[in-house]
Amino acid sequence: MTRTSLFIVLMVLFIGLSCKTDKKPSFQIERSKELALKNKVHNQLSDLEKEQGWQLLFDGETLQGWHLYNNADSTRFSAWEVQKGTLFCNATDETKVFGDLVTDAVFENYELVFDWQMALRGNGGVFINVQESEEYKATYNTGPEYQLLEPEHMDTKTPLKRPGCLWGLSPQLNTVEAKPTGQWNTARIIQQAGKIQFYLNGTLTAEETIASTEWKNKIANSAFKDAPAFGKGTQGKIALQNWYFEARFRNMKIRTVE
Repeated sequence: MTRTSLFIVLMVLFIGLSCKTDKKPSFQIERSKELALKNKVHNQLSDLEKEQGWQLLFDGETLQGWHLYNNADSTRFSAWEVQKGTLFCNATDETKVFGDLVTDAVFENYELVFDWQMALRGNGGVFINVQESEEYKATYNTGPEYQLLEPEHMDTKTPLKRPGCLWGLSPQLNTVEAKPTGQWNTARIIQQAGKIQFYLNGTLTAEETIASTEWKNKIANSAFKDAPAFGKGTQGKIALQNWYFEARFRNMKIRTVE
């Protein structure tokens, strides 16, 4: 082998080793991110979150703090169950008691955060300011709805029914798409002094002020116009809708805001 040939061979080996060396840190970083996500602890609060006043609405193990709307003693027979650390709505099992799940507690000025995902073409919602009484037959008679929607559902193309919007009242303020089934979305609801804000995956999707003229006009021109108590309260219970589609929730936490 000539000196020139030997030099070329050595250069090729050096370049190949350099490329492998350059790729290794990138692979390690991606692998570290993957492991961090895989090993992330859910349904628990950090010490900082506790100091900030956060409280869990779902402990990852039980339905403590929840019951069926207007049916306080039936949760163990209901479509709602704990499955692999998620609050799961087993909506397709017709042997289960049907009904929306509501908090035992009443909330007024608060910030609520939760992760959610729907089954393929799934449709559901989270209601706020729900008034629980035999006078009202369903959660949606009083409580405005944060829309939950899997991207393949046909309502994705309907402005007043898109994910993260105030269902039937306001289109998305900023366009954002929900993640498909099998992936987690993060919702944030803030209510302070009668002002509502909805967020989907970090994007502001709705903003309304209860009791404002604009709010009253929207209700008067909506499907809720004949529901006299709808959208009137600035405090109430939080409800998860059972709307015939499987749904999952986790990392549900809430704190009071001044």
